Amino acid sequence: MFNIVVSEKKLVADFVEKNIDDFSGRGFGEYSAIGVRNDGDIIAGVVYHNWDPNARVIEMSAAAISSKWLLSGVLHRIFEYPFKEIDCQMVVLRVSEKNKRMRSIAKRFGFDEIRIPRLRGCEEDEMIYTLTKEQWQNSPFER
Repeated sequence: MFNIVVSEKKLVADFVEKNIDDFSGRGFGEYSAIGVRNDGDIIAGVVYHNWDPNARVIEMSAAAISSKWLLSGVLHRIFEYPFKEIDCQMVVLRVSEKNKRMRSIAKRFGFDEIRIPRLRGCEEDEMIYTLTKEQWQNSPFER
């Protein structure tokens, strides 16, 4: 049984930071977070950070130790926060070009992909993924 966790944002943020291979202790600054518990343990989390209220854009960082949580009800809650609760017009993900699994998930969710050469250093590109409110509303995951 999966439970959504919204009241323990530090626990969720710590989980996400620990499980992002290349995070290297950057921290999130001000943030909100939603986690997913299975049998009491956090198995996935999303941290919302770098909120720009003028542009209505927020960045999402996510991590999981299992893919079993990727259910429509959980996904609905994950995207309900930015698009309904704080009225974002777009969310942004930053992903290493080497993270093929997360890149595949982002594409399946309908994110647009932009490659920024060398953004992670001389030897590594970063993929920027954007998803607008309208793209999410028209996705099969939301309908």
